[in-house]
Amino acid sequence: MVSLMHFQLLSAALFAIGLYGVLARRSAVLIVMSIELMLNAVNINLIATASHLGYRDAGEVFANFDGQIIAIFVITVAAAEVGLALAIILRIYRNRSTVNVDEIDLMKW
Repeated sequence: MVSLMHFQLLSAALFAIGLYGVLARRSAVLIVMSIELMLNAVNINLIATASHLGYRDAGEVFANFDGQIIAIFVITVAAAEVGLALAIILRIYRNRSTVNVDEIDLMKW
């Protein structure tokens, strides 16, 4: 059986890779993909923790579904965020013909 520590290490590694992608990349599409990787790392951690925190009552094992319910909400919010972000990125690309975040200065005076 895989212990909780393995899932937490996997989650931490995925989150670190996503954080590096957000901080180091210049393409807006790659930044959105890195944010999604970070959200998936959080989902792995939530589900693994919820599955390992099940409780026993009279010999029966009951699952704790709190982590899975929160993960479903995170997936829903992530899907909406990706749709909106890609629509904004596509609109910026049509106006500026670039998705490089260093060259996009729409908010500057």
